[in-house]
Order: sequence, then C-alpha cells, then structure tokens
Amino acid sequence: MNVAGYLPMIAKNSFRNRRRCFLTIASIAASLCLLGLMLALYHSFFFTEATADQALRLITRHRVSLANSLPLSYQQQIKQAPGVKEVMITQWFGGVYKDARDPANFFARFAVEPEKFSTINPEYKLPEEELKAFVADQTGCILGRKTAQRHNLKLGDRVTLVGDFFPVTLDFTLRGIFDNPLDSESMFFSYKYLNESVAATANFRDIVSTFTIRMERAEDANAIAKTVDDTFRNSPAQTRTETELAFQLSFLSFLGNVKLMLLSICAAVTFTILLVSGNTMAMAVRERVREVGVLKTLGFTKGHVLGMMIGESVLISLIGGVIGLALAGGLCLLIRGLPSTFANLSQMTLPPSVVVICLLVAMLIGFVSSIIPAWGASSRPIVEALKVTD
Repeated sequence: MNVAGYLPMIAKNSFRNRRRCFLTIASIAASLCLLGLMLALYHSFFFTEATADQALRLITRHRVSLANSLPLSYQQQIKQAPGVKEVMITQWFGGVYKDARDPANFFARFAVEPEKFSTINPEYKLPEEELKAFVADQTGCILGRKTAQRHNLKLGDRVTLVGDFFPVTLDFTLRGIFDNPLDSESMFFSYKYLNESVAATANFRDIVSTFTIRMERAEDANAIAKTVDDTFRNSPAQTRTETELAFQLSFLSFLGNVKLMLLSICAAVTFTILLVSGNTMAMAVRERVREVGVLKTLGFTKGHVLGMMIGESVLISLIGGVIGLALAGGLCLLIRGLPSTFANLSQMTLPPSVVVICLLVAMLIGFVSSIIPAWGASSRPIVEALKVTD
C-alpha cells in the first residue's frame, strides 16, 4: 500500500469527530508531557557527563553517611596522597535565611577555605578584586548571581544566617557575586569564621562534612580514591571518596530509589496513554463499520482499510506527542528558574534522545491501540459490514 497517496484521506478522517479528536489529543499531550518531563529528569540525573573541572575533583566524606562528620585533621593526610594537587574543606552549613517557609529563601550554603577556592573551583567566575576581598575578609561571603538577583543583593550588603545544625548566628558582608552555568545559587563563606564561632561548643569544633580534592590528572581518580580510603580504613571515622558526579547523586538517595520511581512513573504513563487511545480507536471503528463496507465495495482492499485506520490513530498520537513535548519543554524552562534543592536542575532540558523516545512511544501507542479494532473492521466481509446500521 502506498501510504503517502492516502495521507489527505487519513488526515481528513482523523478530524471527522472534532470533539473526540480534541479530547484524545489533549489526553495524549498531557501524558506525553509528563513522560517527557520524567525522562528529562532521568537524563539530567543519571546521564549528565562531567565537565573538565568536575573530572578533576573528588569528594571525601564519611563512609557511613553524609550526616556523619570527619575530623579536620584528615586534611593534611589527604594532601599527602600521590596525585593530589590541593584539598579544601567544604562544610555544609544549612541554616535559615530570612523565613524558612519561603522556598525562595533556600539556597546551598557552604563554609570553605577562600584562599583555595579558585584553585579547587576555577569555573566559578568573579572579578579578581571581588575574589581578593573575599579572601581578605573573614566575615565575607560570595553568592551566585541567580540568588543575588532573586533577593536584590549587591556588593557590601549584609547577609545573616541563623544556624539550625550549628548553634550559631553568622553575619556576613557580600564581597563577590559569581557566575557559573552549573551553579548560580550557592553561597560560600570562610570555614575559619564558622569554626571560631562554634569554638565554645566542643561537638561542633574542627569537624568537616566533606573534603574536596583537586587532582593533577583525571586518570588518577580511582588510585587516589583508594589511597585516601585505605589511609583511614582502620580509623573510627572511615571515609568514602568518589567523583563529584557520584557524590551529587548521593543527595538523591534521601528521596529513596529515584531511578525506580521515575521509571515506574514512565511505565504507568505509557500504559495510561495506551488505554485512552485504545478506547478511542475502538469507538471510532464501531461507528465506521458500514463505511468500511462501502470502501471495500469501491475497490479498497483489506490492506488499504487497515493502513488508513492505523494511520489515523498514529497521526492523532503524534500530534498529541508533539504538543506534549512542547509543554514539557516549557516546564523545563520553568524548573530551571526554580531554587535548587536535592539536585542542580539549572541546565535541565529536553535532549534529542528524549524527544525521539517520546515520539516513538507516541507512534507505538497509536499503532498498538488501533491494530486490533482496525484488523477486525478490515476483515469483515462486505455484505456483513453493509448490514450494520449503528
């Protein structure tokens, strides 16, 4: 069968019942939008490749959990591992900025060593004079441009954080605003300032959540990680050293098995679309049995009728899929503008692979949902089909 020659008829028949067609397209678009969004999240979480700078960094944390801290004294021992260029303290602070009930007030806050910051994280771009001011002022901080704009903060402004885990309130002066495509929200300040502020509380002094390692060569990552972890194998606080991307994924573990959850949602969405499309196609075929008999009387073969009916279903599914992907792309833009929580989604988008998968799913659903009723209708004898009066 030459399908191209029947495309005008397929297109016309697809929209013969406009209300049903519109509702079917809307339901498929909503489902494909959700499917595209889930696949985009999956791709963003598990298929993002490390940048050149990320490939040169390792993160050392407590072997048991991120909730457990490491002694500050580990830093010098880690620095002695062959292939290590520099080691920086990276202490998660948390705390509350203004009102914790407003999601816009949440952004990551880390205590670091300002003099090592540009060596460890060269992709954080800020003017040289701002970096020098950050290093010189122990109570200074730097902030991502996205967060600074959201809160209308400018250089010299005061920023106050009320500790939740750390029993201290810290006052900072904004000394720099950085740009980084992968992180334009975080706040960094001096670990020394934090450590001195909690000096009176023994349980919070000289503790570190993670150490960030800058390597000389990315090829040495496995060897360095093994050396560091072996160094503290028999210590009370054993370590786990992993790549920066692997460490970032560990945050998702707080939500449970994210990979299984996303794949389960995708499967449920696909099954739902199949039910909707199958029900619609069955209704459309029941109404056109007599028409099929007329077409066969005029010389249309079983293959012609079968192909046209399947083509109508596939066309409707594809239209819904394209609309759904457009909606998913808009949601990705919206998500990129939201504050980051467990993962950085500032670069979230619909990659070509996700677009192709969603369109193939739409075509497959259009085909599967129509094949059985279309086969039954096209196989009816002409006399039997013409007798139908429904």
